[in-house]
Amino acid sequence: MQDHGANPYVVNIEELTLANENFRTTAWTGANLQMTLMTIQPSDDIGLEVHEDHDQFLRIEQGNARVEMGPTETELETWTAEDDFAIFVPAGAWHNVINTGEEALKLYSIYSPPEHAHGTIHETKADAEAAEHSLE
Repeated sequence: MQDHGANPYVVNIEELTLANENFRTTAWTGANLQMTLMTIQPSDDIGLEVHEDHDQFLRIEQGNARVEMGPTETELETWTAEDDFAIFVPAGAWHNVINTGEEALKLYSIYSPPEHAHGTIHETKADAEAAEHSLE
């Protein structure tokens, strides 16, 4: 898989998402928008985070999840979500997606503006966490 942005790109997003085996793969990065693919292993999660300056859209293509979202790290509302569910995260909202199923949770995320460098691939959650800590 490769990052096709900022070239025009037309794709079957469900097939692309289901084919991804990496924790995170950027699939398209433009000047103002980015699409990443994610695979979250059973009992694992994206990790509680907040994006102060951009909104995020996530869609689950496979699996079952618990979504946590709220104004602070400790004031979180929870929802259950599964295949075909969409998650809208406003800028400034703390959020996490936890795989509650027995199979890999496959989803894609759209950020505006982009969150990750063009071509980013994190094979595992540990790789993603290490990359984030290297930026601090």
